[in-house]
Amino acid sequence: MSWLIEVDRRSCMGAGLCNGSLPDVFRLVSGKAEPIESRIEPDEDVLDAADYCPYRAITITDQTTGEALAASD
Repeated sequence: MSWLIEVDRRSCMGAGLCNGSLPDVFRLVSGKAEPIESRIEPDEDVLDAADYCPYRAITITDQTTGEALAASD
C-alpha cells in the first residue's frame, strides 16, 4: 500500500507548517511546499499535516483504492 501526496501550488501560501513538522516529507521551493517524494508508505503524521494546512493545499490519495484520505477543499 502506498499514498500519493500532492500540493496545489496555487493554493499553497508557504506557511511552512508541513515542512516544519515533517521536513523529511515536505520541502519549500520558491516559497511553496512540495512533497520530497510523491509516493510514501502510509503515515498518520502526513494526514495530520494535511489537516493542519491553513490553505488546504495538500491532497493525499490511497494508491490502492483511489480514495482521497485528505483533500483540499
